Amino acid sequence: MRFDIITIFPEMFAGIFSEGIVKRALDRGRIRIVVHDLRDFTEDKHRQVDDRPFGGLEGMVLKPEPIFRAVEAVREDGGGRVCLLSPQGRALDARLAGELAAERQVILICGRYEGVDERVAEHLADDEISIGDYVLSGGELAAAVVVDAAARFVPGVVGKEGSVRNDSFAGGLLDYPQYTRPREFRGMKVPQVLFSGDHKKIERWRRKKALEKTARRRPDLVKDDTLAPEDRRLLEEISSERKDE
Repeated sequence: MRFDIITIFPEMFAGIFSEGIVKRALDRGRIRIVVHDLRDFTEDKHRQVDDRPFGGLEGMVLKPEPIFRAVEAVREDGGGRVCLLSPQGRALDARLAGELAAERQVILICGRYEGVDERVAEHLADDEISIGDYVLSGGELAAAVVVDAAARFVPGVVGKEGSVRNDSFAGGLLDYPQYTRPREFRGMKVPQVLFSGDHKKIERWRRKKALEKTARRRPDLVKDDTLAPEDRRLLEEISSERKDE
């Protein structure tokens, strides 16, 4: 899989992919990341990539011409999924990350200043992607988040692929609590069930804790019409236990 990132600040990516899982994936040839300087696709001596917005608003807007040229130049065989990083875009979640991981090439356009000429979104990009309901100074950090999230779904990137299936949101819920040594720290003990050796009991405990955490922190993710009967029973147990506290 190949990621192409189009930006006016290519140096921002010099260190962010030099460590961790993404770096190992690059070294193993599981993914490829190519960063392109948008200014290389300008045709004027000043290498201008932005201009004042029509209508008299403050700030500057990225021009369409260099962005169209950049995408057309880096697309492989006319393909590639083109994504504009934008606060107005579709929220990045596990499902979208998995969709991107299934692509052969993903082209990420990093916005800056007051935004990007709307013709890029309407006639060039296949998607607009947002990493949250807030505004960053540019799309570079968002592009790095998208690469990291999607790369985890590429086969062979994560050493134990089962860990990806158990990540938060992978099954529609937040992750269950995790513990490691020591068994007791400052009076705080690891739940006894994790030492029981009863794998069915442990799996049930983990599912229950995932449901409990999700219901408390992200109730929007727990919908009765999508829950399995066992999950409904676990939620009833959780509700009953809270009443008894």
